[in-house]
Amino acid sequence: STWGLSSLDFAKMVLGELGSAISRALRTMSSAMVIDDEVVDALLKELGNALIASDVNVMLVAKMRKNIKAAINLDELAAGVNKRRIIQKAVFDELCKLLDAGREPFKPKKGQANVIMFVGLQGSGKTTTCTKLAHLYQSKGWKVGLVCADTFRAGAFDQLKQNCTKARIPYYGDYTEPNPAAVAFAGVEKFKEEQFEIIIVDTSGRHRQEAALFDEMEEVKDAVNPDSVVFVLDSTIGQAAQEQAAAFKAKIDIAEVILTKLDGHAHGGGALSAVAATQAPIIFIGTGEHIDELEPFEAKSFVSRLLGYGDVQGLVNKITEAGLDNQEELVERLQQGVFTLRDLADQFQNVEKLGSISQLMSMIPGFGSNLIPKGKEQESQERIRKFTSILDSCTAAELDGEVKWIPGRITRVARGSGTSVKLVSELLEEHKRMAGAIKKMKGLKLGKGGMPNMAAMSKMLNPQMLKAMGGQAGLQSMMKQMGASMGGGMGM
Repeated sequence: STWGLSSLDFAKMVLGELGSAISRALRTMSSAMVIDDEVVDALLKELGNALIASDVNVMLVAKMRKNIKAAINLDELAAGVNKRRIIQKAVFDELCKLLDAGREPFKPKKGQANVIMFVGLQGSGKTTTCTKLAHLYQSKGWKVGLVCADTFRAGAFDQLKQNCTKARIPYYGDYTEPNPAAVAFAGVEKFKEEQFEIIIVDTSGRHRQEAALFDEMEEVKDAVNPDSVVFVLDSTIGQAAQEQAAAFKAKIDIAEVILTKLDGHAHGGGALSAVAATQAPIIFIGTGEHIDELEPFEAKSFVSRLLGYGDVQGLVNKITEAGLDNQEELVERLQQGVFTLRDLADQFQNVEKLGSISQLMSMIPGFGSNLIPKGKEQESQERIRKFTSILDSCTAAELDGEVKWIPGRITRVARGSGTSVKLVSELLEEHKRMAGAIKKMKGLKLGKGGMPNMAAMSKMLNPQMLKAMGGQAGLQSMMKQMGASMGGGMGM
């Protein structure tokens, strides 16, 4: 994707259930004594059922099964070849092909005007997504402006104006001009004159594909001559997405796709496979209502996490982007076996920077985004926020462990943070447990990023967690990948 492999916030229901079903099918195959055509057929049937249940187009599923079967011709495999690995790779490659349009996404050029036009049906989340993309580019240092060329929907300009004001993004619209092409042209010209680098044009939508929508879309396109046309697709419509994508593709050259509402709907597979109809790459997925809930998409990273293989490179990128890859002071303290409440407060802030917990879990090999039960992640994030409020209400001496926690202190902090004595006590117990674990690390050799060596890591981890990562061999493989991604320096 345009931004590399960073944070893909896995669609919790769609991908949790689909990923689990595919992983189950692969596990069943792996446990078979002999890998023969019968085992492969059973795997492909289970795989096909899982994809169809997630609303992936039936024709695409049939084609995918045929391609996998052709790629793993058992009769032609040499003796001693690991058949399970060959089959897993074939499944992985075909899933990637399903999601990869084979076209590079548009890359804007610095120091010049890049016009991006948004198209899609009404209700797809187009206006909100325009603001999210503008916010993302702005946070990367681009000079961004938004043009509201939706003169059809009442309140469209007001919504865009409100979004932009909140995000501090310059915008243009016109309450009196009814012609969307004229508004789009005037807005783009204004921002070009003012040397804006990213100019995003929001266009009208309709409740269905109407001739009037497509005529207007072409007029706006001719008026602003966009560098890229982004098709916004609502992932909740399932297989109807295929027809919608094809209709838009027939009228306008779609360069990129953004999928919205992919944060908990069972039919997201239909939207994912509809991209095949546009032959345009998915660049982002919308994973929530908030302005920063737009996640870069990269097919291999996505499929890797879907199957529970993790995404170590993505995890490293995420840590680096958040500026957490070089914490020498913390490393030094950990080597001394010291972990105060102040250190804990810093780590809570780091968790906030890194985003959702289930997303991070999905990046670790052997784990999955569904490790945290549905609905529990928000609860966890809320708990962290409350813990942060408690720590903000502590004095410097309390944070640095220079005083004892007597009942009066606990009551004062609970009152000051607007929480309860019970929650403050729970936080202190949690800190005590973590500080005890870190004390065991005293004197350990720590590599870059504060990672202990492999033997020490395996001793520190909960046995169930170690097993989920594939035992010591899985842990070693993950640390090697992280070491390579960080440019070496991991204690092995």
